[in-house]
Amino acid sequence: MAFKPQSEDESAMSEINVTPLVDVMLVLVIILLVTAPLLTQSVHVTLPKTAETTADINAQPLQVGIDAQGTITINKNPIADLTALETALKAELAKNPEIGVHLYADQAVVYGKIAEVMAIIQHAGITKLAFVTMEQQ
Repeated sequence: MAFKPQSEDESAMSEINVTPLVDVMLVLVIILLVTAPLLTQSVHVTLPKTAETTADINAQPLQVGIDAQGTITINKNPIADLTALETALKAELAKNPEIGVHLYADQAVVYGKIAEVMAIIQHAGITKLAFVTMEQQ
């Protein structure tokens, strides 16, 4: 609130009290923050029906696996060592520059081994990497 000191001059006060304006704006912001997520999740659409298609085998990502003993596989084919893994990954990348990798790692594998394999994948030039996990029940 703005107070004017008492004086002989009884003219009108020319200051605007902004406190109610700020209160109203804060309430509007809170309402916006609460209702915005509800609006985006409530979109109902009827999706069109299409004929069944088969997946493109060339677009399938590579499946790199690490079992509990530390054995590395590409699409269930064993790989001898990390240099052979990098060579195989570079060959697959040359065939398809948009190739992705799904990394399957046993939970008993030491994290250092997984980090090594991830570094090899990145060094080979593959940028699309996803971890595959099982849903907890």
